[in-house]
Amino acid sequence: MAEVKVKLQLPDADPVEVENRIIELCHQFPHGITDQVIQNEMPHIEAQQRAVAINRLLSMGQLDLLRSNTGLLYRIKDSQNAGKMKGSDNQEKLVYQIIEDAGNKGIWSRDIRYKSNLPLTEINKILKNLESKKLIKAVKSVAASKKKVYMLYNLQPDRSVTGGAWYSDQDFESEFVEVLNQQCFKFLQTKVELSMEDIETILNTLIYDGKVEMTIIAAKEGTVGSVDGHMKLYRAVNPIIPPTGLVRAPCGLCPVFDDCHEGGEISPSNCIYMTEWLEF
Repeated sequence: MAEVKVKLQLPDADPVEVENRIIELCHQFPHGITDQVIQNEMPHIEAQQRAVAINRLLSMGQLDLLRSNTGLLYRIKDSQNAGKMKGSDNQEKLVYQIIEDAGNKGIWSRDIRYKSNLPLTEINKILKNLESKKLIKAVKSVAASKKKVYMLYNLQPDRSVTGGAWYSDQDFESEFVEVLNQQCFKFLQTKVELSMEDIETILNTLIYDGKVEMTIIAAKEGTVGSVDGHMKLYRAVNPIIPPTGLVRAPCGLCPVFDDCHEGGEISPSNCIYMTEWLEF
């Protein structure tokens, strides 16, 4: 008698449950999951059902599709980025995700092409579109003067990209470095110990000259440079237009104005700021 084989057909799983389970897996593995991970966790789900659930999550903007050395990755989408990329197609979302993963060191268009497997003409079109939306920006790298790296618009480039304080628009500030070199050497020769009060005195002279401005902000207890929960921040001031002569009169900004009088220790006749202003 011939043996009869009967194949049991399991009922289709609830699509919503499949989608929810995939979302749970993505939360468990925030760096992304492969289709193999989904298959191992849900062996009873047919491949077609998994594909339908994944495509639906991608179309609803709940998942990001990434490309890695091991194949495709599915990662939970950040709600903030989901709003930014609303209306973008999958290719644009993929390029944006690759640039986001590069962080503040950025990524070259050649590497974007390699990771996305998209034509260069399509990548250039997507990059221009993302730049126009102020989602990404191109930054010149000191490592290669003719190349640009791309990063998210709100990121501060890494020192390895900009060169740090020693570079300005990719040009090495040799004069600035030489001045610092000489001053550091002179400081070491004199062996003078500068206190915080000494440094603030120098900064105050720059404030009185109108070259620097100071702002006081709240700071956490124990933060370096903070006093009584406050910290002083200094920045250079570049006036849009040169001030008129009367506005530049030093008396208006002088912190010892009330103590200044003729014949006193502080007086207009021995004030170097008044002398410079009159000569101007």
